[in-house]
Amino acid sequence: MASTPLVTGLALVTASDLLTFLTNQWVMATLVVILAWYGSKFVTNRIRPRLEDRLRASTTNLVLVAFRVAVVFYAFVPFAGLLGFRPQNVLLSFTVLSLILGAVLAPVGRSYISGLFIVYNRPYEVGDMIELVDRDERGYVEDITLGYTKVSTLENAFLVIPNETMRERDIRNLSAGDERIRASISVDVKYEDDLDEACSLLEDAVRSVEGVISDGKPIHVGRSRLPAEPRALVDEFADHGVRITLKYWVKEPYLPAAARSAVQRTAWRAFKDADVEIAYPHTHVVFDETSGQASIELDSRDGEQPADRGKSAEMDSRWE
Repeated sequence: MASTPLVTGLALVTASDLLTFLTNQWVMATLVVILAWYGSKFVTNRIRPRLEDRLRASTTNLVLVAFRVAVVFYAFVPFAGLLGFRPQNVLLSFTVLSLILGAVLAPVGRSYISGLFIVYNRPYEVGDMIELVDRDERGYVEDITLGYTKVSTLENAFLVIPNETMRERDIRNLSAGDERIRASISVDVKYEDDLDEACSLLEDAVRSVEGVISDGKPIHVGRSRLPAEPRALVDEFADHGVRITLKYWVKEPYLPAAARSAVQRTAWRAFKDADVEIAYPHTHVVFDETSGQASIELDSRDGEQPADRGKSAEMDSRWE
């Protein structure tokens, strides 16, 4: 019977110590920060699907990151009070800190500001295929943050490009709207060949290539309507032949290189079977009475000296 008060006293002491520990300012501030961190993560995971239905992926990420940063920032206010920060000292501290960060982190700041422009203007989105014009390289956008853009290239390389650089360079978005892309090849045929036959051979050859649009409704480009089927057009009368430009549409933005190679190989075989020759530069040498003179020296194979050695032979030449 005497042990009951002892156990009760120990329990009261333990509860009192626990209450004192929990009411400590540092403990309370730590709990608030932990709750803000995990609570903001839980809330962002719950509202992300709804935002993605209304906003683009990059805008959704920016909104959720800004929300979590704001929640965690306000959660650190109790720590600021424990460390002696007062409202009247915040402005001065913030001004000094801004000057230091402005000098040290200026390049990073420019990249983040460029990230805001990219998110606002939305020249490309996650999942789009873009082309870096100056590098002649294509890839898919994997992620867009305020500081950089991640691009996965068709060569299975991974590029992390600062947004400041992305904003200043020329970028082609190959996935914006219609993913079909127009390509072309040019070939010179001899003046003696039949132009109509050459154009028909090119158009028939490209129709059999996989990935090339052979027919269908006209494709809208701005206010123009361009034919979807391949078209061979006489481009110009070049120095060595008639230049024909074949224009065609490719179904996917990552196919032009492979399709171009297949189209040229098919056209080569079609020309060869139809006896249509591809023009290339020729040099024709003609001798006449206006040509100059050249000395020719002849030696016999058996070591005997020819009778006319040392004599000059006249040689006429003219380039055409």
